[in-house]
Amino acid sequence: MIEKALKGNSNYWMWLAFLTAFIAVGAICYLRQFFLGMYLTGMGRDLSWGLYISQFTFLVGVAAGGLMLVLPYYVHNYKVFGRITILGEFLAIGALVMCLMFIMADIGQPLRGLNMILHPTPNSMLFWDMCVLLGYLGLNVICGWVILTAERKQVKPPKWVYIFVYISIPFAVSIHTVTAMLYCGLPGRHFWLSAITAPRFLASAFAAGPALIVIACLIMKRVAHFDAGKEAINKLTTIIMYAALINAFFVCMEFFVGYYSNIPGHMHSLQYLFFGLEHNGHVYNNLVPFMWSSVLLCFGGLGLFAYMKIANVYSDLMVGVGCAAVFIALWLDKGLGFVMGGLVVNPLEEIVEYYPTANEIGITLGIWATGFLLVTVLYKIAVGVEHEVEA
Repeated sequence: MIEKALKGNSNYWMWLAFLTAFIAVGAICYLRQFFLGMYLTGMGRDLSWGLYISQFTFLVGVAAGGLMLVLPYYVHNYKVFGRITILGEFLAIGALVMCLMFIMADIGQPLRGLNMILHPTPNSMLFWDMCVLLGYLGLNVICGWVILTAERKQVKPPKWVYIFVYISIPFAVSIHTVTAMLYCGLPGRHFWLSAITAPRFLASAFAAGPALIVIACLIMKRVAHFDAGKEAINKLTTIIMYAALINAFFVCMEFFVGYYSNIPGHMHSLQYLFFGLEHNGHVYNNLVPFMWSSVLLCFGGLGLFAYMKIANVYSDLMVGVGCAAVFIALWLDKGLGFVMGGLVVNPLEEIVEYYPTANEIGITLGIWATGFLLVTVLYKIAVGVEHEVEA
């Protein structure tokens, strides 16, 4: 089936060339970081995590979002998702590869990653995060490829593969739950020290992942003649609406806890993110525009979906705009605000703002481009198989 990725029109190859250019830039930036050291980043003593880990945190949610297709289709026999379930599994593969690449970029020397395997520490959440990430990646590779091969041969998938499908469901939940535990298990960071961190992560995941899948389906409808079906898209937008609303509710709960209880560590992080925080005569507010943009985009996308449901109208453009708005909103919230909100205001009541360097941004763009290239190739194979079966 791999040969299907080697066939495409000029637009397909131009897209791959465009992504390859960013990958090349990212590779050059990474080599600079590898040989010169982590001083090239904006991180330091007070900011041990930065853009790499914030992207990792967000992409774990994108990977887990595929559960919203696997669960209805395989467990509840919701056949409407039949054509796009494989897209969720392939998206998870691309997202998990990006997650692992961001971890490797963050630790500086890749060989350090072997320490978790050669010297396992079961009392560490990072060890279990590695286990569930690698496990979920392997499960999606096995399930996606075996099921797609069976579809190409127009036979039923072997029964043993469904065992891995069902195992992947708790793994999808666990990858984001364990990632949340990395944060909420740190008592020195009050902003992260919350029991609803894991539910909040899962809610955002179940909105961001399906939103990206819908955008991919709309693009493939125009460029690859792959129609996921109006009913499937409508159902996914409903899932996105509920998940995004639940995530917004959890964020409101964080405001209640911080401001009603007047806990400085919790309140100051929220104040820094949304209103700016004054300290020693200086106002720190570099993330305020991003956080309010997140709020406006989230409710703007939800309002667009609500209008479509109430007025009973459907438009690919409106669906695409709504999904893009929700996806970007969640990226701003979790891919920037959550990590930086907990780090910038430290336990010593000092504020050290974070500014990613050009080298960090180059590596980040290169990793995102790598993920998009991998997903593009996998989707090209999946769509090629669909067209072959239909023919």
